[in-house]
Amino acid sequence: MLNTIWFALWGILWAIYFVLDGFDLGIGTLAPFLAKDEKDKRALFNSMGPYWDGNEVWLITAGGVTFAAFPKTYAVMFSSLYSALLLILFCLIFRGVAMEYRFKFSSPGWRKFWDAMLWIGTFGPALLFGVAFANLFRGILIDKAGVYHGTLLSLLNPYGLMGGVLFTLIFAVHGALWLAVKAENDFAKRAGMLARKLWFALAAVTVIFLGLTYTSTHLYDNYLRSPFLALIPLAAVCALIAVMVFAKQSQWLKAWFSSALFIASVTLFGVFGMYPNLLISSIDPAFSLTAFNSSSSPLTLEIMLGVALVFVPIIIAYQAWAYRFFATSHSVGRAGAAVKKA
Repeated sequence: MLNTIWFALWGILWAIYFVLDGFDLGIGTLAPFLAKDEKDKRALFNSMGPYWDGNEVWLITAGGVTFAAFPKTYAVMFSSLYSALLLILFCLIFRGVAMEYRFKFSSPGWRKFWDAMLWIGTFGPALLFGVAFANLFRGILIDKAGVYHGTLLSLLNPYGLMGGVLFTLIFAVHGALWLAVKAENDFAKRAGMLARKLWFALAAVTVIFLGLTYTSTHLYDNYLRSPFLALIPLAAVCALIAVMVFAKQSQWLKAWFSSALFIASVTLFGVFGMYPNLLISSIDPAFSLTAFNSSSSPLTLEIMLGVALVFVPIIIAYQAWAYRFFATSHSVGRAGAAVKKA
């Protein structure tokens, strides 16, 4: 029972991370195509500024849960996907430094360089997280000892790349909707218009990815065995439709929350489709690492559950307060004045 609870928490934490950091990754990815001048760039940076570092807490939490609850999975995952995860780490470092250093000097060359670093630091993780999770769904080349027999190029298979495209589009739409909520005037209108246009590409790629999932993975097996799990993909479909419905009505905040539900549902669709597997072996399913054969001791899981029940709600409450505070005192339009001092 504890193994299943921690497996569910593992998936939920990844879903929370993708929902919260997803709009940052999407905004940075869209920056070169959406920001026309320095005023737009200031607005764009300020829409992320108060939130991006707090959002990354959930990435650390998800990684920490993997390490503490499923140490063998953590060891094999980080050795097998080492190249991809290291690239993600470097990209996230580039993003953080760009957010802090872009406005230190007014030189056009300086700011152009950090704009490029922001794009690399956001587009890279969006693409690579999609590639990584698609390969987790499909299975990777690990043997009985947990040794990976592939390379970085092995992860760049058609299904993995389609996962990367899907995640990139998901975050791009999510980020454009966030800008439509936070920005003002023409910039907000352009962001909303771009979100509507990207929605059609996202819907098409989602259908293709689901089809490839049926032919390339066994994710649907759990849903066929437990029909009540169909509520998860149903929620994803309804949320995706709701994004366009609300976007057409220019109800951007509702559209953003619908996008958040879509991201969470897509993530949980994959995670619960894998259950009880955490790392699926494409060499032999018997070599797969599961919530049962790679977990910590029952006592460890029990103690950690008590800690999680205390501290996770505190983190959620604090971050909810932070979002509320910055929503009222640091909107893009008002925060721009602070940035201009740079």
